[in-house]
Amino acid sequence: MAFKFTIGKKIGSGFGVLLFLTLIVFGLTYKTLYESRNINNQINEVNNPSLAMLKDLNLLIEKSKMLILRWTSIELTDDPDKQRLRDLINIEYPEQKGKIWELAKKSWEPDEYADIKDVFDRIESLFILHQDVMEQLNSMESYEDPMVVFMINPMVEGGEVEEQSNKILENLAVLIEYHKENTHEVSDQMMGSFDDLEFVVRYLGIALLIGGILIAMFTVRSIVRPVQELKKLLTLLGKGIIPEKRINITEDEIGDMSRAMKDLVDGFKRTTNFAREVGSGNFQSEYKPLSKDDTLGYALLTMREDLHESEKQLERKVEERTQEVVRQKEEIELKNSEITSSIRYARRIQESILPAKEQVDKTLKDHFILYKPKDIVSGDFYWVGKANGKALVAAVDCTGHGVPGAFMSLIGNALLKESIMEHGKSKPADILNELNKLAAETMNQTFEESQVKDGMDIALCSIDFDTLEVEFSGAYNPLYIIRKRVGDNISDSTKKLVEHDNIVLKENENGCDLIEVAADKFPIGVFMGEKLKSFMNHELKLEKGDTIYIFSDGYVDQFGGSNGRKFMARRLRPLLLAIQGMSMKQQNSHLDKVIETWKKPVNGKEVFDQIDDILLIGIRL
Repeated sequence: MAFKFTIGKKIGSGFGVLLFLTLIVFGLTYKTLYESRNINNQINEVNNPSLAMLKDLNLLIEKSKMLILRWTSIELTDDPDKQRLRDLINIEYPEQKGKIWELAKKSWEPDEYADIKDVFDRIESLFILHQDVMEQLNSMESYEDPMVVFMINPMVEGGEVEEQSNKILENLAVLIEYHKENTHEVSDQMMGSFDDLEFVVRYLGIALLIGGILIAMFTVRSIVRPVQELKKLLTLLGKGIIPEKRINITEDEIGDMSRAMKDLVDGFKRTTNFAREVGSGNFQSEYKPLSKDDTLGYALLTMREDLHESEKQLERKVEERTQEVVRQKEEIELKNSEITSSIRYARRIQESILPAKEQVDKTLKDHFILYKPKDIVSGDFYWVGKANGKALVAAVDCTGHGVPGAFMSLIGNALLKESIMEHGKSKPADILNELNKLAAETMNQTFEESQVKDGMDIALCSIDFDTLEVEFSGAYNPLYIIRKRVGDNISDSTKKLVEHDNIVLKENENGCDLIEVAADKFPIGVFMGEKLKSFMNHELKLEKGDTIYIFSDGYVDQFGGSNGRKFMARRLRPLLLAIQGMSMKQQNSHLDKVIETWKKPVNGKEVFDQIDDILLIGIRL
């Protein structure tokens, strides 16, 4: 009898293959995890502790080298560093040696064990020399004994003690490097095991997934349906009523009954071809229903007529709507072009109020100005001029950005010039007070009369480049001063500077101090009560090489980064400290690059638009 691959045999074979693949994946996973656990224990219990202990021992020898040298130069018998050296020799070293020795005896290779034993022998010989130095220089009188000093100093500095210490450090460096390489090698083995497991699991997992899907599909399709259900489907198909599924002919029990469908295939093809013709727009195609109960056939004939009529109506509507859309598009393009042209002309007007580059270069000397409007026109502007022989520079942020901000900037620029040139104000606080008064009069702002809070935030400096005297006053926007340190500690001049009110040392990095001179916490043009508030004037004595920065809030408020947060002043301050080795031109380019990169996160998420005008001015004295 011919072999017949029945449904039961097919399902059993499929699940057998899945079970076999699952056992392979499980076995390989268990083997890899077992090996990885052993490697991880080796790293955590031997390699990493060994490396850490050797580094600690290396640091201890460096420390002893420094302390013995200090012993020879400090005459006080109760100096804390002398007690530290005694503790190092008598307590710290024995403890460290015991830890390393115990680990080396249990887990190190014989050649490593011999090397560390040699290191310990050398260390103990070194400490004998230390003890000799300590015994000979054990009182203040011994430091005054020329013979003792003559013998001890050459032995410690550049002599046998230093030579022994350097040799020990060299040997420790070799051991440390060996353990580093050993740790990397073991880690690479573990990663190699995981890579192999990943390869196997990936492809066997795909095979399992595909196999599972195929078996599930096959199982659903191969369940023996009741004979009466099959007869019902065949009867419906014979009358032109299409069943939900078509049963394929197979070499099993279902296939025997499915062959009955062959007599109806021609009729089904005719129905399908007719539907395709109607769908493609051929409404003249002929079709004869299979029977009086051929629901699909009569529905197709009705659909053909309905589609034909609907197509005609749709064509008319599309033509009418297309004409309307084209007309509206032309109107919008014309209006948009007119608006854009007007705004671009407004930009030329706004640019004309900014000081000329030649004037800025002559007045401020070594400087940069990072100026990035959010839109075509800007609510931020800068002003540079002179009064009483001193340079005046202002960074101004008007309410809003774009066209409203640009109008405010024109008003603010005019009022600032009027305060300085017509009203003769030269001190920053006097200028801001006068500007505040003029702004209030011009914009007629009181809380009773207006709910519109049009105003300006500003940072204004007066700089005497000959005497290095700087005066500052600000509305919300502070002044940053960056000063390089001569040594490791803060200078007396910096300490004196931060003793003033509202002046604080904010950051210390890269050998520089960043000092913040706070601005007053109210803007130009908005005031409380009947009387205008007065701005504070800060008089600062700076030093040659100091760098000052004033800015609007656009840079620090820009969203970006991997989490879509604001840049913030806490990121700007370290950034300014880090670029002090650059020229002012290089600083300008670097700051521009940083904020542009901030807007374009590397994780592939959205690129953040610029949310406000950006203005940042740096001046090096």
